[in-house]
Amino acid sequence: TDKNEQNDGTSKPDISAEPKETKEKVTLYFGDKEAMYLVPEEREVVVGNKKLEEVVIAELIQGPRKADTFQTIPKEAELISVEVVDGVAYVNFNQEFQTKHWGGSAGEAMTLYSITNSLAKLPDIEQVQFLLEGKKQEAILGHADTTEPISPNWSMIKE
Repeated sequence: TDKNEQNDGTSKPDISAEPKETKEKVTLYFGDKEAMYLVPEEREVVVGNKKLEEVVIAELIQGPRKADTFQTIPKEAELISVEVVDGVAYVNFNQEFQTKHWGGSAGEAMTLYSITNSLAKLPDIEQVQFLLEGKKQEAILGHADTTEPISPNWSMIKE
């Protein structure tokens, strides 16, 4: 019999193989054309040896695939790190997250909640603490208080 087959005929995983490209289904939230609501977009992503949180942010930076939905994170922004501690994802961006942002309180809300809502759909994440180059900012994008972790805002979602 095949070395991976147990006596009952079921296969057991081959642990000697290279790590598989694990795929996960995630829900990403992008802005609508009025910058009023977030529009969900489901994607199957390859996780590989990265953290799922990192993959979600990378997909958000890449931008939406659906028509009439818009980028919420500047393309130049880079994720330095993301750590999850006690239900809070500490999301650390480079300076470009702030300096390349298009501004405005509506645009800011789209960005903060696009990230927060997308990450809060993952297990173990309830809130997001934004960091810029490792430091908390009073208002990372100019308006909303980002010294404390942000909770998702599900009322912003357009189904």
